[in-house]
Amino acid sequence: MKNHYHVYVIELSHKVLNERKFVISNPNYVLGKQCFYVGMTGLDPDIRFDKHKAGIQSNKYVQKYGIRLVPELYFKYNPMSYEDARYFEVDLGIRLRNLGYGIWQA
Repeated sequence: MKNHYHVYVIELSHKVLNERKFVISNPNYVLGKQCFYVGMTGLDPDIRFDKHKAGIQSNKYVQKYGIRLVPELYFKYNPMSYEDARYFEVDLGIRLRNLGYGIWQA
């Protein structure tokens, strides 16, 4: 089962902008645009989101500020190989950040 990896995007509350490290990582953030976490997983993105929120292998920003998955930004690309998911996770984060969104990647 080679192509079972997924890239996923989670919308974060704008309250994440109170986190200094998040703000420093997004110097070109356009005020008012959404903030997202971009990740990759071998699980279904819904299950991975639930694990984040439950504090299981979670990212602190997703656990505290995660609102919902944003499948319109990733569903058409999934599933994919591990190598493709590693590349696409970074690529998608860079593209969204270049559009002025606030992005966090682990």
